[in-house]
Amino acid sequence: MNRLHAAAAVICIVLLSILVLIPFANADWKMFLSDPQHSGESKGKPVLTPTLLWSYTTSNMVASSPAVVGGVVYIGSGDGHVYALNAANGVQLWNYTTGAPVWSSPAVVGGVVYISSFDHNVYALNAATGSEIWNYTTSGPVDSSPAVVDGVVYVGSENHNVYALNATNGKKLWNYITGGDVDSSPAVVSGVVYIGSDDGNVYALNTTNGTQLWSHPTGAWVWSSPAVANGVVYVGSDNDNVYAFNATNGTQLWYYATGGDVGASPAVIGGVVYVGSDDDNVYALNATNGAQLWNYTTSLYVGSSPAVVGGVVYVGSYDGNVYALSAASGAKLWNYTTDGQVASSPAVVGGVVYVGSFDDDIYALGASSTSSNTLFIIVGVVAAVVIVTIVFFLMPRKRLKK
Repeated sequence: MNRLHAAAAVICIVLLSILVLIPFANADWKMFLSDPQHSGESKGKPVLTPTLLWSYTTSNMVASSPAVVGGVVYIGSGDGHVYALNAANGVQLWNYTTGAPVWSSPAVVGGVVYISSFDHNVYALNAATGSEIWNYTTSGPVDSSPAVVDGVVYVGSENHNVYALNATNGKKLWNYITGGDVDSSPAVVSGVVYIGSDDGNVYALNTTNGTQLWSHPTGAWVWSSPAVANGVVYVGSDNDNVYAFNATNGTQLWYYATGGDVGASPAVIGGVVYVGSDDDNVYALNATNGAQLWNYTTSLYVGSSPAVVGGVVYVGSYDGNVYALSAASGAKLWNYTTDGQVASSPAVVGGVVYVGSFDDDIYALGASSTSSNTLFIIVGVVAAVVIVTIVFFLMPRKRLKK
């Protein structure tokens, strides 16, 4: 093979690889609200058609929110199991049994699934097989969803503590005691852990040693998990308010009063805070000053936390629906009705919405990706053939000796 042949082969391989992998680019939703800062954002394509691709039935309600990594959906259930399902068809790959309901959402990092259970434990499971790597026992139920950053697992417990655990072996690095149960899930940004507590406070803790940097009272339980964007911490409280605090010193920048408890966690994208409330509404607020941009009213309270992809907000409601709303206007694009309340927060990956319901099911909603993926492959093959043909005809020919 001469150099032109080799060059043609390399070009074809690269082109095919790029075209085939385009649909899967940015295709991981690694933990609760996508990332350690809880942005709730994915760079994938939006889901504009709520076709049921598959559903998987557990034996109890699913309040856990899914993580989707490497073509696998990881999620917990009230039946005490952690499930790994094929993201394309919902086939179970493995399940792991804990000793109590699993309302926590998994974090999947480095081939390991980190998840909590009401049996008081935090677990690390092999993502490929489900085998237990380690568990750490607290003295209370754990429904806080872990955040994993730089080899450390951060998580809260209903024994009032926030923990930092070694991600490799589960050994405790430090703990911080608050004045109430910690159901909130930590956001971790720039060496600081932000988390709420049932004592009514939002805390900022040093990731290295757990030292308190600041705390700010809200006056009611903080079940909501903070989101951090551009130096500001956004969080809800059961006093009906959404708050914005300076991430460095905890100074309150603004608050917005809804008509019900705000146990849902906000997502913050493009200068807008998206959050649900027990007053049955989903709100879009200006991230700078808290001014309402729009609200959408469902028929029951909104405890699910939004995911935002490609200009679309996806969120569940206790009215049993998963909603897709225009991020710009709040107009409803579609809704899909399950047979139970939807407290699970959607994960959106590769043009599919994954979400759990109190009807015991896990759902995959979206237009079939088969046709679009096939189109990419066909285009790649055609392009490769064209390149090879051009190179072939441009190659110098050796004349045969007579």
